[in-house]
Amino acid sequence: MLLKSMVYKKHDLTTVTESNTLEQALNILEESGFRCVPILDETRKIFRGNIYKMHIYRHKANGGDMQLPVTHLLKNATKFIHVNSSFFQVFFTIKELPYIAVLDENNYFYGILTHSSLLNMLAQSWNIEQGSYVLTIASTGKRGDLAAISKIISKYSNIASCITLDVEKVEFIQRTLVTLPSLTTEETLKTIISHLESKDFKVVEIENLKEENN
Repeated sequence: MLLKSMVYKKHDLTTVTESNTLEQALNILEESGFRCVPILDETRKIFRGNIYKMHIYRHKANGGDMQLPVTHLLKNATKFIHVNSSFFQVFFTIKELPYIAVLDENNYFYGILTHSSLLNMLAQSWNIEQGSYVLTIASTGKRGDLAAISKIISKYSNIASCITLDVEKVEFIQRTLVTLPSLTTEETLKTIISHLESKDFKVVEIENLKEENN
């Protein structure tokens, strides 16, 4: 599945176990260069949470005992997804975290999904490398709008990618981002825009991917 292919597997990761001390965890974090790493149980199968470098340093600066187990500063114990989780679950769970822990079908620690992997996936969905222009098309969001937009564009061009976003508290309810293929001419672009706007779809932004990639 797609999510599974984006995950950094357990055997490739730097982790600590719940019996490690804060001092040991800090040394591991310093050597690895990471700001946080997963905490696993002694079998390295169960995800316990995350340990952050800044929390250890704060603890140390306040005169805290560095021989306490790493679980003393454990965070994000309930922040995880499964390999079969939907992308909606991923987006709502990862939020401000640098990564989200991923569990397999048996609830064993499988690996992590990073913010950067997620952003790369979204970038690929824009099909930037194979695109020419990205049109941001505003509509009222009523039933049939997406079908109508697609039908108009398909008269003149293929659609390289399409993303629909709901925008709140603005004049238009919904924005559809359509990427046109790389060989789309400026003349075809103008024709598509003219036809869309004649049907009351407002093209609020045009991004020229050719210029941005030069």
